[in-house]
Amino acid sequence: MTYINCIKALSNDSRRAIVEGLRQGPRSVNELAGAMPISQPAVSQHLRVLMEAGLVQCRHQGTRHIYSVRPDGLDELRRYIESYWDDVLDAFAGHPGASGGQGEDPSEEQA
Repeated sequence: MTYINCIKALSNDSRRAIVEGLRQGPRSVNELAGAMPISQPAVSQHLRVLMEAGLVQCRHQGTRHIYSVRPDGLDELRRYIESYWDDVLDAFAGHPGASGGQGEDPSEEQA
């Protein structure tokens, strides 16, 4: 799984809605489909994409498939986004006007 697969999978409104529904707890395909304006086969196809992206997992309960959010499903995407934050902090720390919390208070007038 890569962060690109996560982004692609979550770029669809229906798939984001499915993930939001699964954040509330494990659900069957029928439970998910009942809460959405799309058909059960469409929900199943979206779940397949989410599973391939590593965002969702499935377990069997008798003849039913129960889906849930993978606890580590967003790890790659989180690391990717956090790398941007690290770059911003590094750029700020290297900026000539950055004091890094040391020195004078910029709100005070200089004499």
